[in-house]
Amino acid sequence: MTVPQPDLQTVRSSGTETRGPLVLALPKGRILKAVTPLLAQSGCAPSDDCLGDNSRKLRFPTQDPQLDVVRVRSFDVATFVASGGAQIGICGADVLMEFDYPEIYAPLDLGIGGCRISIAQPKELPHDPAEWARWSEVRAATKYPAVTRRYFAARGINANIVHLHGAMELAPMLGLSRLIVDLVDTGSTLRANGLREVETIAHVTSRLIVNRTALKTRPEEIAAIITRFRTALEATAKQTENAKAEQSS
Repeated sequence: MTVPQPDLQTVRSSGTETRGPLVLALPKGRILKAVTPLLAQSGCAPSDDCLGDNSRKLRFPTQDPQLDVVRVRSFDVATFVASGGAQIGICGADVLMEFDYPEIYAPLDLGIGGCRISIAQPKELPHDPAEWARWSEVRAATKYPAVTRRYFAARGINANIVHLHGAMELAPMLGLSRLIVDLVDTGSTLRANGLREVETIAHVTSRLIVNRTALKTRPEEIAAIITRFRTALEATAKQTENAKAEQSS
């Protein structure tokens, strides 16, 4: 199914506003796979080529003719929504913490993609919170410079950031930093590279986010999408509860 797009030049020249479908920004990778059942249950499932790895397209129609999805990097979802390129999005709380966009409203915790932002260090080094209190500065490798600086600043420590986008585990190994701040799920990657988790900064799940301006200009449409996601979450929770009850009976 091809959803017709507005002719932007015509809209500009006529001075009128043509409202096309709402745009939902989805993150690539494991969160997209985890959220797929919820999208289907809420009537927002994208076309099959969105969920595969072969398509070069980035924008896709959904079950709802008034909703399209775009597939972007997880760190870019919040930027697309904050800037108004997408009216709705799904992204991790870690991204919201890092960018802290005032233009974004996060009405729903979807409870998927659970992990944590943690501090890790070489396993042979001792960890003593009292020692940290005596530090004036620490060097940390991370893709979360804002989160990291805030965390250490609250303890009176200046964080000297080595800003990396991946392979954080190499930083202590190669002498770039003493600590790393990264997303941790099972911790197996840390252990495989001689590191151990020593502090948890925040627990992370994925959130449904909304552009605040879009919420004012298209309130009924946005509210309907939020309601559909909320209803799908409640149905999923009830199914899980019933399954647990059957197992225990």
